[in-house]
Amino acid sequence: MKELTSEERIIRTLNLQDVDRVPTFEWLVDKKVINAINPELNYIKFCYEMGLDAICIDCDYKSERISEKQIKNEWGMIIQDTGQAHAYPIDGPIRTFKDLENYQPPDPKDPARYCSIEKAVADHTGKKAVILHLNDVFSIPSRLMPFDDFLMLILDEPETVKALINMSIDVNLAMAKEAVKRGIRIIYTGDDYAYNSGPMMAPSQFRDIFYPGLKRVMKGYKDLGLLILKHTDGNIMPLIEMIIDSGIDCLDPIDPIAGMNLRHIKEKYGSRIAIKGNVDCAKTLTFGSVEDTIEETKHCLEIGMEGGGYILSSSNSIHSEVKPENYIAMLNTNNKFGKYS
Repeated sequence: MKELTSEERIIRTLNLQDVDRVPTFEWLVDKKVINAINPELNYIKFCYEMGLDAICIDCDYKSERISEKQIKNEWGMIIQDTGQAHAYPIDGPIRTFKDLENYQPPDPKDPARYCSIEKAVADHTGKKAVILHLNDVFSIPSRLMPFDDFLMLILDEPETVKALINMSIDVNLAMAKEAVKRGIRIIYTGDDYAYNSGPMMAPSQFRDIFYPGLKRVMKGYKDLGLLILKHTDGNIMPLIEMIIDSGIDCLDPIDPIAGMNLRHIKEKYGSRIAIKGNVDCAKTLTFGSVEDTIEETKHCLEIGMEGGGYILSSSNSIHSEVKPENYIAMLNTNNKFGKYS
């Protein structure tokens, strides 16, 4: 096969078609790791320099700093700034159904929402896959209030949770429609559903409260012609059939610290969806040696490459504590052993 562009390689992989080599990219590469490898590179230049196949972007949201360590975004979520690339939400504007009735989400028609998308599509189409982060049914509803309050709302007021889900879906589908007009072809949704021990709610609750919305939002994305990568950490085995049946094209990351098994997922579901992962970023990439990383990367390739439909990556992201030399070793190993004959 001739050498494909990165964009072609990702799209063909998501469509379970033959490719020249295993594609690789990360949802996030922390600036600390980038600087350690080459302090002259920003994220975009790093993707080109290191041969990553995709550039991940977000819609543009306004935010304001409300204290030294807290930021309020356009959804009204209050985010704790940890100094890391991943900050975390601690509060939001909604507690009750009445709060939701009076709530105004970000305007999906605002042209300023899409400036980063327009630039990324103009700069990288035909070279790198441009992948837009949107949401499905969990992240937005759960971050509009303290997380413990949300879990209690699932138990006490499931109809309010369903209303929150539908509001989130409506906004995200409207943003997806605008993004498609601007040239986006691939999205990922980053809503996590599980802890290492299992789902954050009973599977019966997921089926009743979240699954109808999950099917609706995924169908909406597919109706727009989008390819969908679904990210969720944790042990999702009690939910996996619902997640896959919702219409996704790729599942990520088959979380090893939660006991998820790459070989099992590949063998059972690899004919239906693509698989992304799965070099352990909690242990191997952070605490292991270069040799450990090479062996684990080769093991992932051995499992994932069979029959195609595989994207190599870490088991979550290249966070700030990942050893730069281990990430380089992972990429070099993919370059050496990830080629299809």
